[in-house]
Amino acid sequence: MAAPSDFDSRKCIKQYVPTDTLVVVAIKVGAGYNQRIDIDVTDNSPSHNEYGKRRDVNTDTRLAFTTHADADIAICFTNTLTEGSHADPKYHRTIDLDVDVGAEAIDYNALAKAEKLAPLEAELRKLEQVVQEIVDEMDYLRKREARMRDTNESTNERVKWFSLGTMFVLLSLGGWQIFYLKKFFQRKRLID
Repeated sequence: MAAPSDFDSRKCIKQYVPTDTLVVVAIKVGAGYNQRIDIDVTDNSPSHNEYGKRRDVNTDTRLAFTTHADADIAICFTNTLTEGSHADPKYHRTIDLDVDVGAEAIDYNALAKAEKLAPLEAELRKLEQVVQEIVDEMDYLRKREARMRDTNESTNERVKWFSLGTMFVLLSLGGWQIFYLKKFFQRKRLID
């Protein structure tokens, strides 16, 4: 991704990442006169985990971390002018961002060299990791579908009993009104 950054504004890019997943963020900051780029990497889980913070980034930066919760990871950039500089259209900054998650984040060439694996074995390791991610995602989707099905069935059960209760109350009120009006008209001698 390449995007110019405005001054003193915070720009965030978010991506959902499951728990215990390796994430590698590669950031390349373009040249910018009298400007400072700050980077924060956090998530939106209830514990608000902070995975990295870099100040005054001027070169290529890599952040690698393993997530602690199922959450959206937010990579936020702030472009600030140095003291004494005034905002001008000639000031701009380009940021190239590459986010690798899971099997994409693992350097299989380094792994192959470290474990002395043949290229085919390294590719099989990569495919094994990709298949494991697919299995984990399918398991997550299956659990989510079961939870939603249970919620749906519970809601349907409640609606059924509410409908039956409403029908009983309406029929009871209708019967009571007929009985009451019949007695009323009999007292007034309008009917026998």
